[in-house]
Amino acid sequence: MKDSNFLKAQNAKSMWHPMAHPGEMQAKPPAIITGGEGCIIRDIDGASLIDAVGGLWNVNLGYSCEPIKQAIADQLQDLPYYSTFRGTTNDKIIELSEMLRTFFEPDGMSRSFFTSGGSDSIEIALRLARQYHKLQGESGRTKYLSLKKGYHGTHMGGASINGNANFRAQYEPLMPGCFHIPAPYTYRNPFNETDPRKLAALCINALEDEITFQGGSTIAAFIMEPILGAGGVILPHKSFMPAVRAICDKHGILLIADEVITAFGRTGAWSGSRLWGVQPDMMCTAKAITNGYFPFGAVMLNNKVAEVFENDKTGGAAIGSGYTYSGHPVGAAAAIACLNETQRLDVPVNAAIRGTQMIEGLRKLADKHEIVGNVRGGHGLMSALELTSDRATKAAPDKATVGKVYKTAYENGVMIRISGPNIILSPALVISEAEVSQIIGALDVALSNAAS
Repeated sequence: MKDSNFLKAQNAKSMWHPMAHPGEMQAKPPAIITGGEGCIIRDIDGASLIDAVGGLWNVNLGYSCEPIKQAIADQLQDLPYYSTFRGTTNDKIIELSEMLRTFFEPDGMSRSFFTSGGSDSIEIALRLARQYHKLQGESGRTKYLSLKKGYHGTHMGGASINGNANFRAQYEPLMPGCFHIPAPYTYRNPFNETDPRKLAALCINALEDEITFQGGSTIAAFIMEPILGAGGVILPHKSFMPAVRAICDKHGILLIADEVITAFGRTGAWSGSRLWGVQPDMMCTAKAITNGYFPFGAVMLNNKVAEVFENDKTGGAAIGSGYTYSGHPVGAAAAIACLNETQRLDVPVNAAIRGTQMIEGLRKLADKHEIVGNVRGGHGLMSALELTSDRATKAAPDKATVGKVYKTAYENGVMIRISGPNIILSPALVISEAEVSQIIGALDVALSNAAS
Protein backbone atom coordinates (compact mmCIF):
# COMPACT_ATOMS: atom_id res chain seq x y z
CA MET A 1 0.00 0.00 0.00
CA LYS A 2 1.16 3.53 -0.73
CA ASP A 3 2.41 5.68 2.14
CA SER A 4 -0.50 7.03 4.21
CA ASN A 5 0.64 10.61 3.72
CA PHE A 6 0.44 10.13 -0.06
CA LEU A 7 -3.04 8.61 0.19
CA LYS A 8 -4.29 11.44 2.39
CA ALA A 9 -2.81 14.06 0.10
CA GLN A 10 -4.39 12.53 -3.01
CA ASN A 11 -7.75 11.69 -1.40
CA ALA A 12 -10.63 12.68 -3.74
CA LYS A 13 -8.31 14.51 -6.14
CA SER A 14 -8.23 11.89 -8.89
CA MET A 15 -11.69 10.36 -8.48
CA TRP A 16 -15.28 11.46 -8.08
CA HIS A 17 -17.34 9.89 -5.33
CA PRO A 18 -20.92 8.67 -5.83
CA MET A 19 -23.69 10.77 -4.27
CA ALA A 20 -21.33 13.64 -3.42
CA HIS A 21 -20.25 17.04 -4.71
CA PRO A 22 -16.71 16.62 -6.17
CA GLY A 23 -15.59 19.99 -4.79
CA GLU A 24 -16.90 19.23 -1.34
CA MET A 25 -15.07 15.91 -1.28
CA GLN A 26 -11.85 17.68 -2.16
CA ALA A 27 -12.43 20.34 0.51
CA LYS A 28 -13.37 17.76 3.14
CA PRO A 29 -11.79 14.46 2.06
CA PRO A 30 -13.70 11.33 3.06
CA ALA A 31 -12.59 8.79 5.65
CA ILE A 32 -10.10 6.28 4.27
CA ILE A 33 -11.03 2.75 5.37
CA THR A 34 -8.21 0.22 5.17
CA GLY A 35 -9.37 -2.86 7.06
CA GLY A 36 -12.29 -4.71 8.55
CA GLU A 37 -13.12 -7.75 10.64
CA GLY A 38 -16.51 -8.84 11.97
CA CYS A 39 -18.56 -5.67 12.43
CA ILE A 40 -15.44 -3.51 12.92
CA ILE A 41 -13.70 -1.35 10.32
CA ARG A 42 -10.34 0.44 10.63
CA ASP A 43 -9.34 3.73 9.10
CA ILE A 44 -5.97 4.77 7.76
CA ASP A 45 -4.95 6.19 11.15
CA GLY A 46 -5.66 2.90 12.90
CA ALA A 47 -8.93 3.94 14.53
CA SER A 48 -11.43 1.11 14.99
CA LEU A 49 -15.13 1.74 14.46
CA ILE A 50 -18.30 -0.31 14.61
CA ASP A 51 -19.78 -0.12 11.13
CA ALA A 52 -23.40 0.81 11.88
CA VAL A 53 -24.01 1.11 8.13
CA GLY A 54 -23.10 -2.45 7.16
CA GLY A 55 -21.06 -1.20 4.21
CA LEU A 56 -24.05 0.06 2.24
CA TRP A 57 -26.80 -2.18 3.60
CA ASN A 58 -24.94 -5.15 2.13
CA VAL A 59 -22.31 -6.57 4.49
CA ASN A 60 -24.81 -8.72 6.39
CA LEU A 61 -22.24 -11.26 7.55
CA GLY A 62 -19.47 -8.82 8.46
CA TYR A 63 -16.01 -8.29 7.02
CA SER A 64 -14.37 -11.62 7.82
CA CYS A 65 -16.65 -14.25 6.34
CA GLU A 66 -14.03 -16.82 5.40
CA PRO A 67 -16.32 -19.20 3.43
CA ILE A 68 -17.11 -16.44 0.93
CA LYS A 69 -13.50 -15.34 0.64
CA GLN A 70 -12.39 -18.92 0.08
CA ALA A 71 -15.10 -19.54 -2.52
CA ILE A 72 -13.94 -16.47 -4.45
CA ALA A 73 -10.29 -17.57 -4.30
CA ASP A 74 -11.12 -21.13 -5.38
CA GLN A 75 -13.28 -19.98 -8.28
CA LEU A 76 -10.57 -17.62 -9.51
CA GLN A 77 -8.34 -20.67 -9.80
CA ASP A 78 -10.95 -22.77 -11.62
CA LEU A 79 -12.69 -20.29 -13.93
CA PRO A 80 -12.29 -16.55 -13.34
CA TYR A 81 -14.79 -15.57 -16.06
CA TYR A 82 -17.01 -16.80 -18.82
CA SER A 83 -20.08 -15.35 -20.51
CA THR A 84 -23.63 -16.65 -20.15
CA PHE A 85 -24.67 -15.09 -23.47
CA ARG A 86 -26.17 -17.38 -26.14
CA GLY A 87 -25.02 -20.94 -25.90
CA THR A 88 -22.61 -20.91 -22.94
CA THR A 89 -22.95 -20.98 -19.20
CA ASN A 90 -20.96 -22.15 -16.17
CA ASP A 91 -21.46 -24.71 -13.44
CA LYS A 92 -21.63 -22.24 -10.55
CA ILE A 93 -24.45 -20.15 -12.00
CA ILE A 94 -26.56 -23.27 -12.59
CA GLU A 95 -26.01 -24.31 -8.98
CA LEU A 96 -26.85 -20.82 -7.70
CA SER A 97 -30.02 -20.49 -9.77
CA GLU A 98 -31.39 -23.68 -8.24
CA MET A 99 -30.44 -22.51 -4.73
CA LEU A 100 -32.26 -19.22 -5.28
CA ARG A 101 -35.31 -21.00 -6.65
CA THR A 102 -35.53 -23.01 -3.46
CA PHE A 103 -34.74 -20.05 -1.21
CA PHE A 104 -37.38 -17.78 -2.76
CA GLU A 105 -40.01 -20.48 -3.30
CA PRO A 106 -42.10 -19.15 -0.35
CA ASP A 107 -42.17 -15.81 -2.18
CA GLY A 108 -43.51 -17.52 -5.31
CA MET A 109 -40.30 -17.05 -7.30
CA SER A 110 -39.04 -19.72 -9.70
CA ARG A 111 -36.59 -18.17 -12.21
CA SER A 112 -33.48 -15.95 -12.03
CA PHE A 113 -31.95 -13.38 -14.36
CA PHE A 114 -28.49 -12.35 -13.22
CA THR A 115 -27.05 -8.84 -13.11
CA SER A 116 -24.11 -6.87 -11.74
CA GLY A 117 -25.98 -5.12 -8.93
CA GLY A 118 -29.13 -3.44 -7.70
CA SER A 119 -29.49 -0.70 -10.30
CA ASP A 120 -29.02 -3.31 -13.02
CA SER A 121 -31.68 -5.52 -11.45
CA ILE A 122 -34.19 -2.67 -11.40
CA GLU A 123 -33.50 -1.86 -15.05
CA ILE A 124 -33.99 -5.47 -16.10
CA ALA A 125 -37.25 -5.78 -14.14
CA LEU A 126 -38.67 -2.64 -15.77
CA ARG A 127 -37.77 -3.95 -19.22
CA LEU A 128 -39.15 -7.42 -18.59
CA ALA A 129 -42.41 -5.94 -17.30
CA ARG A 130 -43.03 -4.12 -20.58
CA GLN A 131 -41.97 -7.17 -22.60
CA TYR A 132 -44.33 -9.39 -20.60
CA HIS A 133 -47.31 -7.22 -21.50
CA LYS A 134 -46.30 -7.09 -25.16
CA LEU A 135 -46.26 -10.88 -25.21
CA GLN A 136 -49.74 -10.77 -23.69
CA GLY A 137 -50.93 -8.57 -26.53
CA GLU A 138 -51.11 -5.45 -24.33
CA SER A 139 -48.41 -3.28 -25.84
CA GLY A 140 -50.09 -0.16 -24.44
CA ARG A 141 -48.94 -1.06 -20.92
CA THR A 142 -45.80 1.05 -20.76
CA LYS A 143 -46.19 3.15 -17.59
CA TYR A 144 -44.79 2.60 -14.12
CA LEU A 145 -46.09 3.58 -10.69
CA SER A 146 -43.93 3.91 -7.59
CA LEU A 147 -43.79 5.61 -4.20
CA LYS A 148 -42.53 9.06 -3.35
CA LYS A 149 -39.46 8.68 -1.11
CA GLY A 150 -38.73 5.33 -2.75
CA TYR A 151 -35.22 4.60 -4.03
CA HIS A 152 -34.55 2.30 -6.98
CA GLY A 153 -30.97 2.86 -8.06
CA THR A 154 -29.37 5.29 -10.46
CA HIS A 155 -29.85 4.02 -14.01
CA MET A 156 -32.11 6.16 -16.18
CA GLY A 157 -35.07 3.87 -15.55
CA GLY A 158 -34.36 3.68 -11.83
CA ALA A 159 -33.91 7.44 -11.55
CA SER A 160 -37.23 7.91 -13.34
CA ILE A 161 -39.14 5.83 -10.82
CA ASN A 162 -37.17 7.16 -7.83
CA GLY A 163 -39.30 9.21 -5.48
CA ASN A 164 -36.61 11.59 -4.26
CA ALA A 165 -35.68 14.75 -6.16
CA ASN A 166 -32.02 14.45 -5.10
CA PHE A 167 -31.61 11.55 -7.53
CA ARG A 168 -33.67 13.09 -10.31
CA ALA A 169 -33.36 16.86 -10.65
CA GLN A 170 -29.90 17.05 -12.24
CA TYR A 171 -30.76 14.45 -14.90
CA GLU A 172 -34.20 15.50 -16.08
CA PRO A 173 -35.97 15.05 -18.40
CA LEU A 174 -36.11 11.42 -17.39
CA MET A 175 -38.01 8.48 -18.85
CA PRO A 176 -41.64 9.39 -19.57
CA GLY A 177 -44.57 7.43 -18.17
CA CYS A 178 -43.43 7.25 -14.52
CA PHE A 179 -45.83 8.43 -11.81
CA HIS A 180 -45.61 8.52 -8.03
CA ILE A 181 -48.05 8.22 -5.17
CA PRO A 182 -47.56 9.34 -1.54
CA ALA A 183 -45.54 7.02 0.66
CA PRO A 184 -47.00 5.71 3.94
CA TYR A 185 -44.64 8.01 5.88
CA THR A 186 -46.35 8.94 9.13
CA TYR A 187 -43.93 11.74 10.06
CA ARG A 188 -44.39 13.69 6.82
CA ASN A 189 -47.30 13.14 4.42
CA PRO A 190 -49.75 15.32 2.47
CA PHE A 191 -52.69 14.03 4.53
CA ASN A 192 -51.26 15.08 7.92
CA GLU A 193 -52.16 11.61 9.12
CA THR A 194 -50.11 10.00 11.88
CA ASP A 195 -52.06 6.78 12.33
CA PRO A 196 -50.21 4.11 10.28
CA ARG A 197 -53.32 2.11 9.34
CA LYS A 198 -55.31 5.16 8.31
CA LEU A 199 -52.36 6.53 6.35
CA ALA A 200 -51.93 3.21 4.54
CA ALA A 201 -55.58 3.36 3.48
CA LEU A 202 -55.18 6.93 2.22
CA CYS A 203 -52.14 5.97 0.17
CA ILE A 204 -54.02 3.00 -1.27
CA ASN A 205 -56.85 5.36 -2.25
CA ALA A 206 -54.25 7.57 -3.95
CA LEU A 207 -52.99 4.54 -5.86
CA GLU A 208 -56.49 3.64 -7.03
CA ASP A 209 -57.08 7.25 -8.04
CA GLU A 210 -53.83 7.39 -10.05
CA ILE A 211 -54.65 4.13 -11.81
CA THR A 212 -58.07 5.47 -12.72
CA PHE A 213 -56.56 8.72 -13.98
CA GLN A 214 -53.82 7.03 -16.04
CA GLY A 215 -55.99 4.14 -17.18
CA GLY A 216 -55.24 0.72 -15.75
CA SER A 217 -54.64 -0.74 -19.19
CA THR A 218 -51.68 1.63 -19.70
CA ILE A 219 -49.68 0.58 -16.61
CA ALA A 220 -47.02 -2.12 -16.79
CA ALA A 221 -45.92 -2.36 -13.17
CA PHE A 222 -46.01 -0.94 -9.68
CA ILE A 223 -42.62 -1.09 -7.95
CA MET A 224 -41.98 -0.66 -4.24
CA GLU A 225 -39.54 -1.45 -1.47
CA PRO A 226 -41.27 -3.51 1.23
CA ILE A 227 -39.58 -1.13 3.67
CA LEU A 228 -38.26 2.07 2.12
CA GLY A 229 -34.54 2.19 2.81
CA ALA A 230 -32.58 5.15 1.45
CA GLY A 231 -35.68 7.33 1.76
CA GLY A 232 -35.26 7.14 5.52
CA VAL A 233 -36.38 3.67 6.70
CA ILE A 234 -40.09 4.22 6.14
CA LEU A 235 -42.18 1.28 7.34
CA PRO A 236 -45.65 0.87 5.88
CA HIS A 237 -48.48 -0.51 7.96
CA LYS A 238 -48.77 -4.28 7.59
CA SER A 239 -51.96 -3.78 5.54
CA PHE A 240 -50.25 -1.70 2.85
CA MET A 241 -48.32 -4.14 0.66
CA PRO A 242 -51.13 -6.77 0.66
CA ALA A 243 -53.53 -4.04 -0.47
CA VAL A 244 -51.11 -3.03 -3.24
CA ARG A 245 -50.96 -6.68 -4.34
CA ALA A 246 -54.75 -6.88 -4.53
CA ILE A 247 -55.01 -3.67 -6.57
CA CYS A 248 -52.32 -4.81 -9.00
CA ASP A 249 -54.18 -8.09 -9.51
CA LYS A 250 -57.44 -6.23 -10.05
CA HIS A 251 -55.95 -4.12 -12.84
CA GLY A 252 -53.55 -6.63 -14.41
CA ILE A 253 -50.51 -4.68 -13.20
CA LEU A 254 -47.30 -6.50 -12.31
CA LEU A 255 -45.97 -5.99 -8.77
CA ILE A 256 -42.18 -5.64 -8.57
CA ALA A 257 -40.66 -5.84 -5.09
CA ASP A 258 -37.37 -3.97 -4.80
CA GLU A 259 -35.64 -6.30 -2.34
CA VAL A 260 -32.12 -5.02 -2.98
CA ILE A 261 -31.93 -4.04 0.69
CA THR A 262 -34.60 -6.19 2.32
CA ALA A 263 -33.81 -9.67 0.96
CA PHE A 264 -31.68 -12.19 2.86
CA GLY A 265 -32.76 -11.45 6.41
CA ARG A 266 -32.38 -7.75 7.10
CA THR A 267 -36.02 -7.22 8.09
CA GLY A 268 -36.06 -10.13 10.53
CA ALA A 269 -37.73 -12.20 7.80
CA TRP A 270 -35.99 -13.84 4.87
CA SER A 271 -37.43 -11.20 2.52
CA GLY A 272 -39.38 -7.99 2.87
CA SER A 273 -42.24 -9.43 0.84
CA ARG A 274 -42.38 -12.44 3.15
CA LEU A 275 -42.49 -10.07 6.13
CA TRP A 276 -45.80 -8.68 4.83
CA GLY A 277 -47.12 -12.01 3.52
CA VAL A 278 -47.05 -10.95 -0.15
CA GLN A 279 -45.90 -12.78 -3.26
CA PRO A 280 -44.82 -10.26 -5.93
CA ASP A 281 -44.40 -11.00 -9.62
CA MET A 282 -40.73 -10.06 -9.64
CA MET A 283 -38.11 -9.41 -6.98
CA CYS A 284 -34.96 -7.34 -7.49
CA THR A 285 -32.01 -8.48 -5.38
CA ALA A 286 -28.32 -7.60 -5.01
CA LYS A 287 -26.21 -6.26 -2.10
CA ALA A 288 -26.26 -9.04 0.54
CA ILE A 289 -26.43 -11.76 -2.10
CA THR A 290 -22.60 -11.84 -1.93
CA ASN A 291 -22.19 -9.95 1.36
CA GLY A 292 -20.77 -7.10 -0.71
CA TYR A 293 -17.68 -9.13 -1.59
CA PHE A 294 -18.47 -9.22 -5.33
CA PRO A 295 -20.72 -6.99 -7.50
CA PHE A 296 -23.70 -9.21 -8.23
CA GLY A 297 -27.48 -9.21 -8.44
CA ALA A 298 -30.50 -11.17 -9.59
CA VAL A 299 -34.04 -10.52 -10.75
CA MET A 300 -36.36 -13.26 -9.53
CA LEU A 301 -39.56 -14.03 -11.47
CA ASN A 302 -42.67 -16.03 -10.64
CA ASN A 303 -44.28 -18.75 -12.75
CA LYS A 304 -46.94 -16.40 -14.13
CA VAL A 305 -44.30 -14.22 -15.76
CA ALA A 306 -41.91 -17.03 -16.62
CA GLU A 307 -44.48 -19.14 -18.44
CA VAL A 308 -45.55 -16.29 -20.71
CA PHE A 309 -41.94 -15.96 -21.89
CA GLU A 310 -41.17 -19.66 -22.07
CA ASN A 311 -44.36 -20.60 -23.93
CA ASP A 312 -44.04 -17.84 -26.54
CA LYS A 313 -44.05 -19.02 -30.17
CA THR A 314 -43.63 -15.64 -31.84
CA GLY A 315 -39.98 -14.96 -31.03
CA GLY A 316 -40.95 -11.89 -29.03
CA ALA A 317 -39.74 -13.46 -25.79
CA ALA A 318 -36.09 -13.26 -26.81
CA ILE A 319 -34.49 -11.19 -24.06
CA GLY A 320 -32.59 -8.27 -25.52
CA SER A 321 -31.06 -7.25 -22.20
CA GLY A 322 -28.01 -8.46 -20.33
CA TYR A 323 -24.60 -7.51 -19.02
CA THR A 324 -21.08 -8.72 -19.67
CA TYR A 325 -20.96 -9.90 -16.07
CA SER A 326 -24.44 -11.49 -15.93
CA GLY A 327 -23.95 -14.87 -14.25
CA HIS A 328 -20.27 -14.24 -13.48
CA PRO A 329 -18.83 -17.50 -12.11
CA VAL A 330 -16.88 -15.79 -9.32
CA GLY A 331 -19.93 -13.84 -8.26
CA ALA A 332 -21.99 -17.03 -8.37
CA ALA A 333 -19.46 -18.85 -6.21
CA ALA A 334 -19.52 -15.98 -3.73
CA ALA A 335 -23.33 -15.99 -3.68
CA ILE A 336 -23.49 -19.77 -3.10
CA ALA A 337 -21.13 -19.52 -0.14
CA CYS A 338 -22.94 -16.46 1.16
CA LEU A 339 -26.36 -18.07 0.94
CA ASN A 340 -25.09 -21.20 2.69
CA GLU A 341 -23.58 -19.17 5.51
CA THR A 342 -26.60 -16.89 5.77
CA GLN A 343 -28.87 -19.89 6.23
CA ARG A 344 -26.48 -21.70 8.55
CA LEU A 345 -26.40 -18.70 10.87
CA ASP A 346 -30.17 -18.14 10.50
CA VAL A 347 -29.46 -14.41 10.45
CA PRO A 348 -33.09 -13.18 10.64
CA VAL A 349 -33.20 -14.39 14.26
CA ASN A 350 -30.33 -12.18 15.37
CA ALA A 351 -31.54 -9.35 13.13
CA ALA A 352 -34.90 -9.39 14.92
CA ILE A 353 -33.38 -9.54 18.43
CA ARG A 354 -30.74 -6.91 17.85
CA GLY A 355 -33.21 -4.81 15.85
CA THR A 356 -35.51 -4.70 18.88
CA GLN A 357 -32.57 -3.70 21.06
CA MET A 358 -31.64 -0.98 18.56
CA ILE A 359 -35.11 0.55 18.28
CA GLU A 360 -35.62 0.53 22.06
CA GLY A 361 -32.31 2.33 22.48
CA LEU A 362 -33.16 4.89 19.81
CA ARG A 363 -36.52 5.61 21.43
CA LYS A 364 -34.74 6.36 24.70
CA LEU A 365 -32.49 8.77 22.83
CA ALA A 366 -35.57 10.48 21.38
CA ASP A 367 -36.97 10.91 24.89
CA LYS A 368 -33.70 12.49 25.96
CA HIS A 369 -32.74 14.67 23.00
CA GLU A 370 -35.02 17.35 21.51
CA ILE A 371 -33.04 17.25 18.28
CA VAL A 372 -34.61 13.85 17.49
CA GLY A 373 -37.90 14.43 15.69
CA ASN A 374 -38.80 10.88 14.73
CA VAL A 375 -37.59 7.31 15.30
CA ARG A 376 -38.28 4.61 12.72
CA GLY A 377 -37.56 0.92 12.67
CA GLY A 378 -38.59 -2.15 14.59
CA HIS A 379 -38.41 -4.78 11.85
CA GLY A 380 -34.93 -6.24 11.92
CA LEU A 381 -31.81 -4.15 11.56
CA MET A 382 -33.25 -1.21 9.62
CA SER A 383 -33.69 1.94 11.69
CA ALA A 384 -33.38 5.70 11.46
CA LEU A 385 -33.41 8.85 13.52
CA GLU A 386 -34.84 11.90 11.77
CA LEU A 387 -33.33 15.03 13.24
CA THR A 388 -35.11 18.37 13.56
CA SER A 389 -34.36 21.88 14.73
CA ASP A 390 -37.93 22.26 16.00
CA ARG A 391 -40.21 19.39 16.95
CA ALA A 392 -43.34 21.52 16.56
CA THR A 393 -42.63 22.51 12.94
CA LYS A 394 -40.51 19.43 12.04
CA ALA A 395 -37.99 21.77 10.42
CA ALA A 396 -34.82 20.02 9.30
CA PRO A 397 -31.60 20.98 11.08
CA ASP A 398 -28.85 22.74 9.18
CA LYS A 399 -26.20 20.69 7.43
CA ALA A 400 -23.51 21.68 9.91
CA THR A 401 -25.51 20.26 12.83
CA VAL A 402 -26.05 16.94 11.11
CA GLY A 403 -22.37 16.86 10.16
CA LYS A 404 -21.48 17.40 13.80
CA VAL A 405 -23.48 14.32 14.77
CA TYR A 406 -21.60 12.25 12.20
CA LYS A 407 -18.19 13.57 13.30
CA THR A 408 -18.81 13.02 17.00
CA ALA A 409 -20.14 9.50 16.45
CA TYR A 410 -17.03 8.72 14.39
CA GLU A 411 -14.78 10.09 17.13
CA ASN A 412 -16.61 7.81 19.56
CA GLY A 413 -15.99 4.71 17.50
CA VAL A 414 -19.09 4.37 15.35
CA MET A 415 -19.59 4.87 11.61
CA ILE A 416 -23.11 6.11 10.83
CA ARG A 417 -24.77 7.17 7.61
CA ILE A 418 -26.27 10.61 7.09
CA SER A 419 -28.99 11.11 4.46
CA GLY A 420 -30.50 14.58 4.62
CA PRO A 421 -31.81 14.96 8.19
CA ASN A 422 -31.75 11.18 8.74
CA ILE A 423 -29.26 9.04 10.60
CA ILE A 424 -29.65 5.62 8.98
CA LEU A 425 -28.48 2.50 10.80
CA SER A 426 -28.13 -0.84 9.01
CA PRO A 427 -25.32 -2.83 10.66
CA ALA A 428 -24.31 -6.39 9.85
CA LEU A 429 -26.90 -8.96 10.85
CA VAL A 430 -24.29 -10.75 12.98
CA ILE A 431 -23.79 -7.73 15.25
CA SER A 432 -23.58 -8.40 18.99
CA GLU A 433 -25.54 -6.99 21.91
CA ALA A 434 -22.46 -5.11 23.13
CA GLU A 435 -21.87 -3.56 19.72
CA VAL A 436 -25.47 -2.32 19.47
CA SER A 437 -25.07 -0.79 22.94
CA GLN A 438 -21.90 0.95 21.78
CA ILE A 439 -23.76 2.39 18.78
CA ILE A 440 -26.48 3.79 21.06
CA GLY A 441 -23.86 5.20 23.43
CA ALA A 442 -21.95 6.95 20.67
CA LEU A 443 -25.16 8.45 19.30
CA ASP A 444 -26.07 9.68 22.77
CA VAL A 445 -22.79 11.61 22.96
CA ALA A 446 -23.14 12.84 19.38
CA LEU A 447 -26.70 14.14 19.86
CA SER A 448 -25.72 15.91 23.08
CA ASN A 449 -22.77 17.51 21.34
CA ALA A 450 -24.87 18.65 18.37
CA ALA A 451 -27.38 20.36 20.63
CA SER A 452 -24.75 22.22 22.64
